[in-house]
Amino acid sequence: MRAYAGSFTGAGGRGVVALSVDPRTGVPTVTGATDAVPEPSFLAPARTAHGRPVLYAVSETEDGAVAAFDVSGDVPRPLGGPAAVRGSGPTHLCVAAGHVLTANYTSGSVSALPLAPDGTPRAAAAVLRHEGAGPVADRQAGPHAHQVLPDPSGRWILSVDLGTDSVRVCALDPESGALRLHGEHALRPGSGPRHLAFHPAGGHAYVVHELVPMVTVCRWDAEAGALEPLGETPLRQPGHPSGIVVAPDGRFAWTAVRGADTVAVLALSAAGDAAEPVAAVPCGGHWPRDLTPDPTGRRLYVANERSGDVTWFDLDPATGIPARAGALPVPAATCVVFA
Repeated sequence: MRAYAGSFTGAGGRGVVALSVDPRTGVPTVTGATDAVPEPSFLAPARTAHGRPVLYAVSETEDGAVAAFDVSGDVPRPLGGPAAVRGSGPTHLCVAAGHVLTANYTSGSVSALPLAPDGTPRAAAAVLRHEGAGPVADRQAGPHAHQVLPDPSGRWILSVDLGTDSVRVCALDPESGALRLHGEHALRPGSGPRHLAFHPAGGHAYVVHELVPMVTVCRWDAEAGALEPLGETPLRQPGHPSGIVVAPDGRFAWTAVRGADTVAVLALSAAGDAAEPVAAVPCGGHWPRDLTPDPTGRRLYVANERSGDVTWFDLDPATGIPARAGALPVPAATCVVFA
């Protein structure tokens, strides 16, 4: 299996790190790396119009950019130069409807860049600027888009904004790249929503908050493009949650908690409309910035930024509780994605 880790080059990271993962043992091995783009903090694998594998990376810098890499070999190779997103501090990206979209944290906006047939991003076709603020003065003086992703139906683009305590739903025009705001859904003031993950059945979503350690369970109506909060699940340890992921079978969710340096395990109801914390285990490092299951759903990988490693865990199929299986040095690690 192929996987990729992002890392902060300004903190000693190697940039985009390519990994070969043994499907039997789960052990990752570094096959190559490139620092062609500074601060590639989040990655998104995709395929070009011709079916070739490509990897996209944000450049989390003041000017903000997206870069594409040919990953058909063992070492990622840049596809042309990076494209400006017309936003500052992009922290997340996704690919949808022939475009790469970025969530620009510092400038509080979402950008849409059309993709050429060879996978290279062109100039930004649209920038949708968020508006608003929150009650936590030092973190919410203005909007801070932290994540952007398509809904399971492919009809809508959602952006999670830490600064405005809300999730925005947009429509993306696949021809022009224009982003049209469809609706904004408010969450608890001062909670600082950071990331969102959908249930595999598509009817529910789970928002993890950075400023208050909790997860909001929401109903998602793809027909109406509407997100309805159903309830809040407090996590059992203090800290600053980062990513959240859901098991392929929809039975569990996991979120990493920085400060506590744990992975919190949530059991999801059969309908997906409720979450219950069942355990929290050490993440195996310090400051877990992101996490992801492997394609089989049998293991979980955690990018620990400040300890500079990627740890992996075997998942108990009955309880969802991770058991640490190993670690790989990846300085200033920020995320792990599987191709």
